[in-house]
Amino acid sequence: MHKMIFVNLPVADLARSREFFTAIGYTFDDRFSDDNAAALVLGDAIVAMLLRRDFFETFIPGRTAGDPTSAPTAITCLSAESRDEVNGLVDKAMAAGAAAGDTEDHGFMYGRSFYDLDGHGWEIMWMDPAAAEAGPEEYVAQQADKQ
Repeated sequence: MHKMIFVNLPVADLARSREFFTAIGYTFDDRFSDDNAAALVLGDAIVAMLLRRDFFETFIPGRTAGDPTSAPTAITCLSAESRDEVNGLVDKAMAAGAAAGDTEDHGFMYGRSFYDLDGHGWEIMWMDPAAAEAGPEEYVAQQADKQ
């Protein structure tokens, strides 16, 4: 199986994107960053490569990078340790200029989303560890049996 994930995202202004994600609290791996790309560290083995649009298009010959503000093609979902961590991160994103997305609260699972400065969708979610282990449907059934 896979050991790492690298998500490649086209951005209109690399410096502005870097400032945005730094304001939220993320760091960058400068060993893999230059004038064309910035390696946004999302976890021990999770990196989002923010690529200048023209540089991103060198990876998709004959195609044009889509505009996620009008036609999003992916939502990057990241786990959080708690509901408070979900709220803290999304609140920081909003303060840094993100657009609000949805909030989902299923009790055992909670998530909020935002759209970054380029329109890329990000969802931050927390799931009760017991629900994650049992599976959401089994967890809900167990809770109903207790009542």
